[in-house]
Amino acid sequence: MNPAMPRLRHRRGWVSAAEADGWLAQLQQEVPWKQEHITVYGRRHAMPRLTCWMADPGCGYRYSGLENSIEPWTPLTASIRRRVAAAAARDFNSLLLNLYRDGRDAMGWHADDEAELDPEAPIASLSLGATRTLRFRPRQRDTAPSVAVELANGDLLLMDPPTQQHWQHGLPRRLKVDTPRLNLTFRVVRPPA
Repeated sequence: MNPAMPRLRHRRGWVSAAEADGWLAQLQQEVPWKQEHITVYGRRHAMPRLTCWMADPGCGYRYSGLENSIEPWTPLTASIRRRVAAAAARDFNSLLLNLYRDGRDAMGWHADDEAELDPEAPIASLSLGATRTLRFRPRQRDTAPSVAVELANGDLLLMDPPTQQHWQHGLPRRLKVDTPRLNLTFRVVRPPA
């Protein structure tokens, strides 16, 4: 059964603009950013964003055929993790950071439903920097209307289950945006069996 709407909790201005700006500047400098490459239809392409995977030991994660090496939590990301966990009433053991350098960087349609992720846990998405539109569409077309959420500097979006099982989301290009956006998505990776 496809839910009529994704289960979202949008907390606008969850952190102040000043604090969000400070976090953005610090994380841009201290995170070991990577530009990964993926193969689509036999051609290798640079992903249109920079990424970093931070997690507790043993919390590996694969998506789009990429095996993410685990980076240790920084003092700042560990502090943000605690605050996000309190807001979500759920502990998180991993964090995918996506740095969209400007509006040309984007994310295609996908669902965060890889086997490593706990399907019963929410995914918490913290936005820093430029306002961008996160779009949602049902996996089964014509079962529900698409949804758009404007995520501004300091906004927290909680995507509750079963959103990932029934909906895809994506971040389209916005060529008029000339400033960066940093998205921190906190997740729960299941320990290997």
